[in-house]
Amino acid sequence: MKHDDDDALLVRRCREGDDGGFEALVRRYQGPIYHVALRMVRDAEEARDLAQTVFLKVYEHLDGYDPAQRFYSWMYRIAIHETLNHLRRQGRLQPIDGETVSQRPDPERLAVDADVSRTVQEALMTLPAQERAVVVLRHFAELSYQEIAQAVGIPEKTVKSRLFSGRQRLRERLERKGVVR
Repeated sequence: MKHDDDDALLVRRCREGDDGGFEALVRRYQGPIYHVALRMVRDAEEARDLAQTVFLKVYEHLDGYDPAQRFYSWMYRIAIHETLNHLRRQGRLQPIDGETVSQRPDPERLAVDADVSRTVQEALMTLPAQERAVVVLRHFAELSYQEIAQAVGIPEKTVKSRLFSGRQRLRERLERKGVVR
């Protein structure tokens, strides 16, 4: 996401009272924030609620945003913290029906892909929340180690460690399910 200069302009517009600037930021990032929340909580309605809460908090705390940071990293940090707090409050994880990972029209292939996707998502949900967060940000949001460190508020070395542990646990679970060898 190479919107850094544009984001800074939109944030400045917001701070000057132009709600159109914030609307543009919401349009730009509502999909990525929703998908990060969905990957973490696995419930579409909860993910929508979390995304709304994240944007509310972003709006309320725009004055605390440091333009020296990337805006989306700052916003992802808020999203991850909100999602982790939500998971702690709920004390439960709810997977949703499987998603297909393929758009191929072959019904048999779609069924296999949906089963694999469901198995991967279920395995992902068994990871500790901190490991799941870095795995999701790396593999689904496609953030760099540095961006994940900024978003989650931990050192880059810790990101690498959690990612390594999360991948190992995920692999073990998937091997037991016969998805990977």
